[in-house]
Amino acid sequence: MSAAALPSSVDGMLELLSSRGYLAERALATVTFLALRMGRPLFLEGEAGVGKTEIAKVLSAALRRKLIRLQCYEGLDVASAVYEWNSASQMIAIRLAEAGGDVDRDQLTSDIFADRYLIKRPLLQALEPDVAGAPVLLIDELDRADEAFEAYLLEILSDFQVTIPEFGTVKAPHPPIVIITSNRTREIHDALKRRCLYHWVDYPSTERELAIVRTRLPGIPQRLSQQVVRFVQALRDQDFYKSPGVAETLDWATALTELDARGLTAEVVGDTLGALLKYQDDIARMQGDALAKVIKDATSEE
Repeated sequence: MSAAALPSSVDGMLELLSSRGYLAERALATVTFLALRMGRPLFLEGEAGVGKTEIAKVLSAALRRKLIRLQCYEGLDVASAVYEWNSASQMIAIRLAEAGGDVDRDQLTSDIFADRYLIKRPLLQALEPDVAGAPVLLIDELDRADEAFEAYLLEILSDFQVTIPEFGTVKAPHPPIVIITSNRTREIHDALKRRCLYHWVDYPSTERELAIVRTRLPGIPQRLSQQVVRFVQALRDQDFYKSPGVAETLDWATALTELDARGLTAEVVGDTLGALLKYQDDIARMQGDALAKVIKDATSEE
């Protein structure tokens, strides 16, 4: 299947995203459109669960491009993210060559550092040609990786190439669509940010979040969807360790639908609060009078 054409306007980007159920604000659609048109990486920061990662998934599906995901974590290194050599196969090749006699050392060195012994990790895979078009490369939660790995990314994000000492330079014939996300658990270095277009993905407004819930869960009762969104919006005004994101809103709305709830009550909210809040201290704070007040505000008729 061939890749779809890139949107020709911001309105086209909005339509492309909404066709896959992603209701983006215009500013996000604009920076995404520009990143694609300019061939620049898109750096998205924001709280967890606001839809940063989903952008890459939606672009991959809508543009019919392969999605290559690099999930970052502390200690991530080149061998896990870019490439490593298949040392076991290389050793076998060396022993077979030595057993055959008349070993040409230079030729043997060239042979064992050939493409067939190269184990390609996500970043190197993203630089390879693809008949379906350049892939979507998602570098997810970069803030979890070490600063040393950040520095390694600079060559890739500047020139879309990787230098392998024993092999040479691998350069992408067509740059991948790069989406980088961060939950801002630490600051990302300016040198990397300068290579990207930047956007802060915030929590959606009440109206937008309601539209998201109804789009993703078309069978949800109208009254329940309104109460769910009002309740979650009210929780974000609380001083929690971790406020619920849109992902949690959808999880909770789904859970309530599975329970055949038609509206919010203290009992059903209390039994399902773990779908929204992921820390016991936050759940403990939302009990008794505090919970009753938020439920009352969420269920009051406007």
